[in-house]
Amino acid sequence: MQVVFKVIRQNHNTSARVQTYTIDVEPGNTILECLNRIKWELDGSLAFRKNCRNTICGSCGMRINGRSALACKENVGNELSRTQQINGSQIREITIAPMGNMPVIKDLVVDMKSFWNNLEAVDPYVSTSARKITDREFLQTPEERSKLEQAGNCILCGACYSECNAIEVNSDFVGPHALAKGQRTLDDSRNNNTQTKLEKYNTGTEGVWGCTRCYMCNAVCPMEVAPLDRISQIKQQILETKDAGASRSIRHRKVLVDLVKSGGWIDERKFGLFVVGNYLRDIKGLLSIFPLGLRMLAKGKFPTSFEASEGTEEVRSLIESVKQSDN
Repeated sequence: MQVVFKVIRQNHNTSARVQTYTIDVEPGNTILECLNRIKWELDGSLAFRKNCRNTICGSCGMRINGRSALACKENVGNELSRTQQINGSQIREITIAPMGNMPVIKDLVVDMKSFWNNLEAVDPYVSTSARKITDREFLQTPEERSKLEQAGNCILCGACYSECNAIEVNSDFVGPHALAKGQRTLDDSRNNNTQTKLEKYNTGTEGVWGCTRCYMCNAVCPMEVAPLDRISQIKQQILETKDAGASRSIRHRKVLVDLVKSGGWIDERKFGLFVVGNYLRDIKGLLSIFPLGLRMLAKGKFPTSFEASEGTEEVRSLIESVKQSDN
């Protein structure tokens, strides 16, 4: 069958343009095989990265029909089927574009410097002192090793980084790939500086609190690492060692849980006052939300009363059960 490939092409610091290629393909052909044919048979100037062709190296990351994926993993048949399910179109077209959140060098090749720098920034290694081998190796039980498997599957392809909405609006955020790798070291029984790492990951919006929880990293990860879940695990470890006064981010989580436990759902009157105003102790924080409160009152959008949920006891019991299961 004939398929039209629309490839977004550009050189560094130039405007993007769409170039169209039509080739005969089989449904089982991977997107990478099709790009190879375009380059070898139609246009040798087309630039893209590739290496293993077996979903191991992560080199061929790119956006395929609007989402970041590995060209060696996705095939023509699945892509056309997905497109038809989304918009009902019977047109056999596949759009290929460079990954996001990274500047384009040429065509589908992006500059991944920020990706690698952010990975290095979280120090994703077992601590140096723990690696000093004396009389024997640092052996691990199967149970200890099993904790590392999911995060260890990351092949650093950049798909999660490309789709990360937090990075798009906050260049300081280190990214889901870095934090997923960082979480792996926290669960490593050979590591001896867990608390130091937790403090680093707890910094402002550079670390875990910069995540917007949009779920895109989980949705596009080709290795099912689930970076958002790894970030949530780090958050939970931080919350277990910090009180509500430590920061607004930590207070946000703790106040939310406490209010839901108390009333079955959130008492909006208290939420902002407790989070921003630090339980009415932060005068500056309270003053910052005072104008908003006045506007809400004027427009009748500030709740003057609160009625607890009829299922409060059940909600409270569920929260306690989850805590116990986590422990």
